[in-house]
Amino acid sequence: MSADQIYATAREHIVDFAFDETVAAVFPDMIRRSVPGYGDVVALTGLVAERFAQAHTRCYDLGCSLGAVTLAMRRRVRAPGVELIAVDNAQAMVKRCHENVAAEPGPPVQVTCADIRNVHVENASVVVLNFTLQFVPPADRLALLTHIRTGLVPGGVLILSEKIVFADADTQRFNEAMHLDFKRANGYSELEISQKRSAIEKVLVPDTLEAHQARLAAAGFTRVESWYRCFNFTSLVAFA
Repeated sequence: MSADQIYATAREHIVDFAFDETVAAVFPDMIRRSVPGYGDVVALTGLVAERFAQAHTRCYDLGCSLGAVTLAMRRRVRAPGVELIAVDNAQAMVKRCHENVAAEPGPPVQVTCADIRNVHVENASVVVLNFTLQFVPPADRLALLTHIRTGLVPGGVLILSEKIVFADADTQRFNEAMHLDFKRANGYSELEISQKRSAIEKVLVPDTLEAHQARLAAAGFTRVESWYRCFNFTSLVAFA
């Protein structure tokens, strides 16, 4: 695992964050040091998928990056005839996802480079958006969730993990401060934190938990369970 030093040197111009080859090369280290609870969320997503995956249906990992959730599902899901489909729009991430899937045994996985807004979701019992919706333009989020809801079979679920913001100013300050402390504790310098924030602030647009819940209801989901939260990162299960 290569160390993330992308923002360790001062830059004259900060360009918008992109999931290019440079990021793909250090992504496991970057995500581990940047997202509190990420490893738990990935492993437990596999556990949730195991419970809800139905025979002869599909499990989608939309915004699969290097395939961590895809592999977590492949290790846990035992329902017969399940198809695993991993999708990401970054070619560098898809390439490494292919390599990671091929590196360990298991059922075949269809790995595709595509915009998740254009993916036809059908016959799905499990769909995962693992810190992905926050990168979709806000105006497109409801349409995407509605399409996913339409593609779920009865009893199917969407597992949605996201960075969130808080309407209450004190709660926001506390969670943001703890997230920064988490990054510092994992070795990121103030320069790295500042430059990464500048690069990503126009690319990653978070919502409040309440906004997520309202949007999921508008998309047609019947119930939403909040099952994990660590500071300003959370995961939900939405039921078809």
